[in-house]
Amino acid sequence: MRLEGRVALVTGGGRGIGRATAIALAEEGASVAVIARTTHEIEEVAGLIKDRGGKALASTADVTEKTQVDTAVQQTSDQLGPIDILVNNAGGGRAIGPVWEVDPDEWWASVEINLRSVFNCCHVILPSMIKRGRGRIINVSSGLALNPLPHGSSYSASKAAVLRFTDSLALEVEPHGVQVFAMSPGTVRTAMTDYILESGPGRRWLPQMRQMPESVWVPAERGAGLITALAAGEADALSGRFIHVSDDLEDLVRRADEIRAADTLTLRLRR
Repeated sequence: MRLEGRVALVTGGGRGIGRATAIALAEEGASVAVIARTTHEIEEVAGLIKDRGGKALASTADVTEKTQVDTAVQQTSDQLGPIDILVNNAGGGRAIGPVWEVDPDEWWASVEINLRSVFNCCHVILPSMIKRGRGRIINVSSGLALNPLPHGSSYSASKAAVLRFTDSLALEVEPHGVQVFAMSPGTVRTAMTDYILESGPGRRWLPQMRQMPESVWVPAERGAGLITALAAGEADALSGRFIHVSDDLEDLVRRADEIRAADTLTLRLRR
């Protein structure tokens, strides 16, 4: 029970990677606040955790709205205790198509759910972590943060921004005993990927998704396992770095000094 006595908050916790993560953290002893916009989904996850003997709270919130984050964090602190672990998992992207054709509001909505939500939660939760001198934050990014995604620019741009936010924040909070990580869960079947596979815009502009072999898809539980390891402090020496679900975490930790000296596993322009 690596996380016994700890309190975790998981955004986008009602389905997919967030659901698997909330359950995995609870199985390691954490009390878990499950946050998302869809009430029945987060209540189902919280109920499942409670049925297994864990402690959980379902709190409906749109994490792109800071006032709703304030309320969810206060509910968590009141009912479960101060938050030790923040998993910024909420994300998505439906602005598919050429920049000159996509709806501008949809484009910015993708940026807000992928980036603004991360800032909002960190902004609200960090003062308590800093006051107590401990905390771990795991930001779910994507391998597409490192590569261009024609017809999906809002998603790749916002996920790249999460990497820069992560390493910047890690340096800010290092003196306060808080660690911050970015991670990629691989290609997971989620509501977003289902939309790309089945929607008209997805079929038209991102047909390569339908052509990927089944072996490419990664179970959500693998990403949840990596998040749990990071939350448990297994890779604190790699704070600020971007870790992929396929990485050998033990090997990365062994090479932490080398990684920091070479300034790798992060977003840099090499000339």
